[in-house]
Amino acid sequence: MPAADDMQTPLGYALWSQKDRFEHINGPIFIHAQRAPASGQGLVKFFSQKKHLNRGGAVHGGMLMTFADTAMFAIALPALDGARAVTVTMNNEFVSAGWPDQWIEAEGELVRQTKSGLLFVRGKVFSADTVILTFSGLLKKIERRP
Repeated sequence: MPAADDMQTPLGYALWSQKDRFEHINGPIFIHAQRAPASGQGLVKFFSQKKHLNRGGAVHGGMLMTFADTAMFAIALPALDGARAVTVTMNNEFVSAGWPDQWIEAEGELVRQTKSGLLFVRGKVFSADTVILTFSGLLKKIERRP
């Protein structure tokens, strides 16, 4: 696969991350263009490269948690309705290892949204048929800065 800046957007997906932002530097990360991926495809995905690996040659846990956090926002995007949000809490359970040179994807669901702007989200990070990590978290809508 080419370097991040040269990476081709996968068919049916759009670039989620923006150049010079945290997600792009660690990605790039792509989101399904219609927000409705087919069964077995993730809502968001990235291609694991050498820069994502730990000393043992697997995808670094910090990268997987960063990706899961990004996935929570992608999952909650319709409920945000243009609002900003922050992560209040996030839980991660490592199930298996992610390896280089493969697409790593995430899917999930918005479990609940409260009137006060809390969004409960859960999902999984996977590659092909292997679950790598499960996650759950809480996002909070916030006011936009002027």
